[in-house]
Amino acid sequence: MSADPVNILEEAPRQIPIVDCPDVLVVGGGSAGLAAAVAAARSGADTVLMERYGYLGGLATGGMVILLLSLDDGAGTQVIAGLCQELVERLERRNAAIYPAKGEWGSDDPALIEHYRKWGLIWGGVPDRVRYSVAYEPAEFKFIGDQMVVEAGVRLRLHSWATDLVLDGGRISHVICQSKSGRQAIQPKVVIDATGDGDLLPWAGLPHETAKVHVYRWYRMANVEAPEQAIEAAKDKFFPTLGGRFFHTPGENRTLMPWGMSDHIDRRIDPTSVEDLTYAEVESRRLMMEQIDRLQSEVPGFANAYLADAADQLGITETRRLVGDYVLAADDDQRSFDDAIAVTGHWTRYGARYQIPFRALRHGAVTNLLVSGRCISVDRRVHNATKEIPACMATGQAAGTAASLAAAGNGDITAVDVDELRGALLKAGAILTA
Repeated sequence: MSADPVNILEEAPRQIPIVDCPDVLVVGGGSAGLAAAVAAARSGADTVLMERYGYLGGLATGGMVILLLSLDDGAGTQVIAGLCQELVERLERRNAAIYPAKGEWGSDDPALIEHYRKWGLIWGGVPDRVRYSVAYEPAEFKFIGDQMVVEAGVRLRLHSWATDLVLDGGRISHVICQSKSGRQAIQPKVVIDATGDGDLLPWAGLPHETAKVHVYRWYRMANVEAPEQAIEAAKDKFFPTLGGRFFHTPGENRTLMPWGMSDHIDRRIDPTSVEDLTYAEVESRRLMMEQIDRLQSEVPGFANAYLADAADQLGITETRRLVGDYVLAADDDQRSFDDAIAVTGHWTRYGARYQIPFRALRHGAVTNLLVSGRCISVDRRVHNATKEIPACMATGQAAGTAASLAAAGNGDITAVDVDELRGALLKAGAILTA
């Protein structure tokens, strides 16, 4: 129900306690926010990371989107490294990551392609090639995220949700948040919007584009008998024309079910509408359980299987996108930028390479705000690449590094020396050209 302009409650002015004054405040602890906070803190900034859930990672953990697609360009060249590569290495040390060996990237060997496709690591058209993509265990990602922020000295505020901000001319003076501790304010020098939904953009009065989307709910099944055969049987039963949607996942006798039956939800939703979100939560759970019932009763191998875990965050991949100082467009594929702060490939296209300019992370009208992750300034076609977890971590690392440099001065992100920023990113292992 939309608000009735006549039926309005007038709230009396009240005082809000200012509970922190960090150099950098990162709003949102998904993959982009995690990378932004760690990068800012490692660069010397006093950093606070605010996250509404009780864990880090966002869709990469609670959303069960447990595939890093992809760290390469589809032609055998790695284009994303830095903190994302560090995450992969930490996962691997804990036996929680599966991915092709470097010598296999770009291979057109049909046997390799089929093997990695069954892990959900190859998507796209024909002819396919092996990608540098990673399947992983989400609980380990959460744990590693905790370790990374603690080691970096980030001050973490879980179960805290940004609800508004205060503008002082062309800068954000305070961010208002709500939690079980009540309504509080944080007074940062620099702010990074890593909410995924671009929550700060309308409050800051910045231009942005919005989208309605089909949502999905990923889940995993346990106690699957002969998973290889069960996956094939499930594919033939449910998706005979779609090339298969059920995959192997780390752990014995488990399978990953991306997308669920979300294609059957009868409409796109507005992810900023509480009514639409409520509908999608209930309907996607109903469809998931309906599918599980069918798997157990109709598909060999699933008779004694059970639901191991399901996403507790809806699979929403697009909400608001900043219209920033530069809008990265599809025809920017292969284009070079003097202010490039990251590179990404495209998870369904081979050979695509987008350099992401620093200008796509900001809008000059608010001088102490950066964005990272899926709400950066790109068109819808490029968004399909930049929304993926590796690209979100790359733009998060860039935003955090830039915020630290800005905070060392007067907080003005437009005054950041781009050469200094690029040098710091390269020193930290990021890839800026490919």
